[in-house]
Formats: sequence, structure tokens, C-alpha cells
Amino acid sequence: MNPSNIESKVTAPKLLDIVRGKIRLKHYSIRTEQAYVDWIKRYILHFDKKHPKDLGAADVESFLTHLAVVSKVSASTQNQAKSALLFLYKEVLGLNLPWLDNVERAKAPKHLPVVLSQQEVQKVLSQLSGTHHLVVSLLYGTGMRVLEALRLRVKDIDFERREILIRDGKGFKDRVTMLPIILIKPLQTHLLKVKTLHNADLAAGFGCVYLPYALAKKYPHASHDWAWQYVFASNKLSLDPSEYSADGGVASQQTRRHHIQDQAIQRAVRQAVVDCGLTKPATPHTFRHSFATHLIESGYDIRTVQELLGHSDVSTTMIYTHVLNKGGRGVNSPLDVL
Repeated sequence: MNPSNIESKVTAPKLLDIVRGKIRLKHYSIRTEQAYVDWIKRYILHFDKKHPKDLGAADVESFLTHLAVVSKVSASTQNQAKSALLFLYKEVLGLNLPWLDNVERAKAPKHLPVVLSQQEVQKVLSQLSGTHHLVVSLLYGTGMRVLEALRLRVKDIDFERREILIRDGKGFKDRVTMLPIILIKPLQTHLLKVKTLHNADLAAGFGCVYLPYALAKKYPHASHDWAWQYVFASNKLSLDPSEYSADGGVASQQTRRHHIQDQAIQRAVRQAVVDCGLTKPATPHTFRHSFATHLIESGYDIRTVQELLGHSDVSTTMIYTHVLNKGGRGVNSPLDVL
């Protein structure tokens, strides 16, 4: 049975409503909500729609083992499933059971990040054009994550100070990064096009953008203001994901212009990597890794790089010292000195 069909059953919808409500109360992202709800559906279906209250530690471990052995999911996917189930039992069902903390997390393999050289970055960028080129240039020039770039609002770019304010990054943290001088004019030209699009939306009775949390109630007119619009607005209007109610139905018919989807950037980068003949498995996130590595290569302090990336722990940033362009761990091969 498809997991989505479970919501049509008698007992499940009420539970899933509560799950969605708790997730939104904690201001988790829409993607976290979708992932957690999907894992909880799969968990219930795995045990023939038995209520989670009637299941215990052995059942949770059995489900996670099934994911690893039968479904062959990665360790990170298995841990995401575990997090969803922990959320279900602790936050939704209110069962703070001792066995929950004893369910072991799968050990994810430690991989070094893929990093492109500056020449390789130029090759990939040369295969991109328009908005895709501008977005990927920002990823490499600022160290942003792809969704951080796509969720930028007009007001968050300070051309005078050459700064970009990244709001609600990973861990709900704000931070400031640089605005590359070379991107100032392209960004300004791009924003002129987006503003023309926004003005056309206003004239047609639209022009309302999604505002996080309760800002729409606090500032009822802000959603139509130019300052709050997405820098990388979609080329079509749609119903924002936040407009869906807790039971999965449409809560409002208000049409908005969302930002472009990250899948579009991922496809563009994947094709550009193929077109320029690179064999490295580069993704949009690779440009963030390259940003950090090239800064450290240029002699910038690790703490500065940590702050620009928004890492809570400097040990996370230290991984880039292991991929510097100086051979393995910065050691010259004895073959090179013969």
C-alpha cells in the first residue's frame, strides 16, 4: 500500500494532524514536516496500521533494521527515520520512555567533501547561464547553502556595505557573509527584472509572498512589499507549501510567487558538470565546500571561515584542512624529490 493512502483510514488522520501541528508549533521547516510525516506513515504501515502506542523498542529497532537490510537505505536516511519516530513518541504521544534513548543511531561513514579547483569552478560556471549562473556564482562566492540562496529576500542584500544577511540558516541562525563585488551589477540587473514581474503581479491582484511565522499578522501589508520578495522568484505563480492545512488539504486558495526550486539548480549543475567533462560528483553544495577550501588555501583564519559558513563547532570547519590542494595532508611525495 502506498504510504499516502494511510491518511484515508479511520484512525491515522487524527494522529498525523497532531504530528503536523506539533512540527509547526516548533517552527520546523516544511521539508522536515514532509519527511517526518512520511516516515511515521511508513512505520505504521510496516506494522499493519497498529497504533504506535502499542509498539515498543523492539518494533522501532526492527523497523530501522528493515530499512538498512531490506530497503538498503543510507545511514543518514536511517537516522532521519529514527528522529521522526523519536519526535512521534516524545513530542506527539508524550511517551518519554527510557528505551527511546537506547535505540542506537546508525554510524554514518565519514567522507571528505568533494572540492573543485578554481579552474574547475570556472569551467562549470561557463556552462551555466542566466539565473542558474547567478545562483551558483553566489554559492561559490559566499559559501551559502543552495536553499539559503534561493530563500534570500530583497531586503537581505546590502549593496552599499557589500553584505548579504542570511536569515534562519541551518539551526535557525542568522549570519552575515560577503557580497562579491563582481556580482553586484548582475544582481542589480536581475532584481530589476524581478521587480517588473512583481509590479505585474500587483497589477493583476497578486504580489503576495509567504512570510515566516506570525509576521503576516504582525505586518499585514509586508507580504506585498518589494523588500520582502524573493530575489530568485519563480517564473510562475503557485500555491505556497505553507498554504496546506494540517490534514493535508488546502487551507487557503491564495496564490503566491514562490522562489525557484532547488531541484532546478541541481539539474543545471549536474548537466554543466557533464558538459565540461568533469568526473567529480559535483553538486550545488560542492561550491560551498570549494568556497571554504579556497579561503583556507588563501590564508584566511579558520575561525573566520567558520563564521562565514555558520558552523556551530570549529571541528566541522576543520574538515576543509584535509582537502587542501597540497597533496595528502600537505605532505610532498618522496617521488617528487628524486
